Amino acid sequence: MAKNTSGRGMRDLRVRVKTARGRKLSSTRWLERQLNDPYVQRAKAEGYRGRAAFKILELDDKYRFLVPGARVVDLGCAPGGWCQVAVRRVNSLGEKQGKKVGRVIGLDLQEVEPIPGAEIHVLDFLADGADELVKEWLGGPADVVMSDMAAASSGHKQTDHLRIVALCEAAAQLAFDVLEEGGTFVAKVLAGGAESELQSLLKKRFTKVANVKPPASRSDSSEKFVVATGYKGRSPSEAD
Repeated sequence: MAKNTSGRGMRDLRVRVKTARGRKLSSTRWLERQLNDPYVQRAKAEGYRGRAAFKILELDDKYRFLVPGARVVDLGCAPGGWCQVAVRRVNSLGEKQGKKVGRVIGLDLQEVEPIPGAEIHVLDFLADGADELVKEWLGGPADVVMSDMAAASSGHKQTDHLRIVALCEAAAQLAFDVLEEGGTFVAKVLAGGAESELQSLLKKRFTKVANVKPPASRSDSSEKFVVATGYKGRSPSEAD
């Protein structure tokens, strides 16, 4: 009888990376993780620009905000994986016959390689008048504002946490300016406690606020995503 070697065979499939001269051990570990990450492999196979595309795919599978006809704003869109997902799901290329055609606007501080079906702009979303520009490009208010932005790492965990929460709060403020009533805001945050003020703010503005760690987020990462649905709109005093 042949021996069952399936378990050993699976283990042997893992790619091992040898430490090279001039390469730090941390870089070797990162490279090995990338080579063995099933989401990295899927991204290459399915034509996405990075494994992060599967985070928004999984979030949308659960909450269904990227519907055909939706107008979407992707903040800090480089390298473009989230835009690619949005293009397919909101039907911005009109490939799904009989379905509404959506629009996808990507914003970033740097040039991003063009994405069919998405309109990419180099723009600081914190700049004065950014909200009006976004609505002009969209042809009206947005149905979804999403952000996978992360502040540059300082190497200090608490500092990085505060920075990304501040970035998320800024993204939320733009969402308040450009979202249609009933709209959705999705953004990355880092677990750490300082996001309580952000949570309170979102709960006042949206019908429902959920905190989710999609399967595509690495288990050793402190990232999570806030998904706020049912935007209530600004009060009359704020709209003036």
